[in-house]
Amino acid sequence: MKTFKAKIITGAIIAALIIAFTLTGCSAVRSASEAVSGMGDYSEGYSPDNMAKEAPAEEMLMEQSVATTAAAQPAGDTSGELYTDAGSSDAATSQTISAKLIKNASIQIEVDKGSFEKTFFAIASLAEQNGGYVSNSQSYSDSEGKMTSGTITIRVDKNNFDNVLNKVKEMGTVQNVTISVSDVTQEYVDNESRLKNLQSQRDSLLKLMEQSVTVKDSIEVQRELSNVEGQIEIIKGRQNYLDNLIAYSTIDVYVAEPQAITDSDEGGFIGAVKRGARGALTALRVITMVLIAISPLLVIAGIILIIIWQSLRAKNRRRARMKAEQANQEIQKK
Repeated sequence: MKTFKAKIITGAIIAALIIAFTLTGCSAVRSASEAVSGMGDYSEGYSPDNMAKEAPAEEMLMEQSVATTAAAQPAGDTSGELYTDAGSSDAATSQTISAKLIKNASIQIEVDKGSFEKTFFAIASLAEQNGGYVSNSQSYSDSEGKMTSGTITIRVDKNNFDNVLNKVKEMGTVQNVTISVSDVTQEYVDNESRLKNLQSQRDSLLKLMEQSVTVKDSIEVQRELSNVEGQIEIIKGRQNYLDNLIAYSTIDVYVAEPQAITDSDEGGFIGAVKRGARGALTALRVITMVLIAISPLLVIAGIILIIIWQSLRAKNRRRARMKAEQANQEIQKK
């Protein structure tokens, strides 16, 4: 009996210990969870002034830049444009945008004889009517001095690109058409992201300059600020250039009248004389060009021949003199 009671008491003690350990473990897990939650809450107990006092200048600049960038929002109307949070590669942080496309076209048309100038000015007027302008033009005249062909480059609003191109096609017989579209969406978005990041760095540097105490710190911040502002201006210039190419499409138009076909066959005696005269003039022109080309060699060859000729004459004179002297000596001996 005593043994049975001892077993019951022992079992009760073991059960109590198990329950105590279980409650202790749950309490520890709950405490750890609360600790983790407390670590993730940065809004309580955070003092920017205290952090600024304790952190070095470089670390304070990095923290200010990250905080400002994370809080930055796209300026202006962001509907239909893509902005990616700086420092984040998550696609979920991006907004959907319409593609940034640059449209260009080149078209060659043939117009009726005598209608070149009318068509040329009609194309220029068409560009102005569709919110565009003429960026370049050049015309050519025939042997009679009449303008019969030329090239005109117009730039029109991107929304009127197809309409203008179709109207140009109706002005004459189309000989050739080339249309090209360049997608610069990725470059445009990358530039916007870089610009936002650089602007955040600039704001942080301006705040840091106000807090600078020594001249050395001010000079270093000013140097970095100048570098950042230079990069901002470069990106803004590139974005303005892309905006212009996107907003205004370019159309190169080559206009020409049909070329007259002339009969160049010349028969009979007069034709033969003309052909012979042209052949003689051509041969004379070729000979003259050859002589002019080899004239330096002819001069050198002439000088060499003169030297040889003078040497031969001098040698012959010496021989004649020697023969005369020998003859005189023979006469004297006799």
